Amino acid sequence: MNETTVFNDINVATSPVLPKVRKITLEDPWKWLSLGWRDVRAAPNFSLPYGLVFVAVSYLIVWGLIDGDMFFMLPLLAAGFFLSAPILGLGLYGISRSLEQNEKIEFCQIQKSWRSNPVHISAMGIILMLIMLFWMLAAILVFVMFFHNPSLGLNQFLSGENNLFLLMGVLFGGVIALFTFCISVITVPLLMDRQIDFMTAINTSVAAVRKNPRELMLWAYIIAMMVCLSFLTYFVGLLFIMPVIGHATWHAYRDLVEPAE
Repeated sequence: MNETTVFNDINVATSPVLPKVRKITLEDPWKWLSLGWRDVRAAPNFSLPYGLVFVAVSYLIVWGLIDGDMFFMLPLLAAGFFLSAPILGLGLYGISRSLEQNEKIEFCQIQKSWRSNPVHISAMGIILMLIMLFWMLAAILVFVMFFHNPSLGLNQFLSGENNLFLLMGVLFGGVIALFTFCISVITVPLLMDRQIDFMTAINTSVAAVRKNPRELMLWAYIIAMMVCLSFLTYFVGLLFIMPVIGHATWHAYRDLVEPAE
């Protein structure tokens, strides 16, 4: 056996094998929502506190922005906050897995879920945090391009004179949100459920989007519309919407990835 053959054998042995991704249908995202709501109803005492945290954080963000006369930053910061949602739903994924396996649910479910694969779950959390920081810096850059006044009041923001600014913000945010969705749609549940590295999980998530582009874009649209609906309810809707989405994400992972052999 020559040296080249030895190195090739080593590369084959050490290269990670991606979990197999399934093809789904356009009906599946709606099924995930139904299963997510079923899990909320099965464990409301454990699921709804997560939604309450989202509500509380949203109100704190709004209060800080209004107090600092920076209400114009609300959509930008809200988008950045929800970019980190895949890692924030870790405890909800654990609850759904426990319900699926008829295991006892614990109030420290998020800690239990994290301990299943701490290094790589933490690495994914750092990646999402960096994306959120990048989005916030990009949002500030867009603001600086259009305004010289560091303070923009609520009345000015709602005046309809800043449509181009809003359009640019939506375009920047859309690109970043699409990238984040592709690399994280099933990454965290996969890391929690299996002992694999974060790059393998990210590649699996991207493979799932590539194999099911229409279906997962529908899922992204449903999530975006539900979050927008929660804004119309002054964030109260997040109490139920975020737990449902979190549980539904677990079921999305189950449908999209073949069981481990």
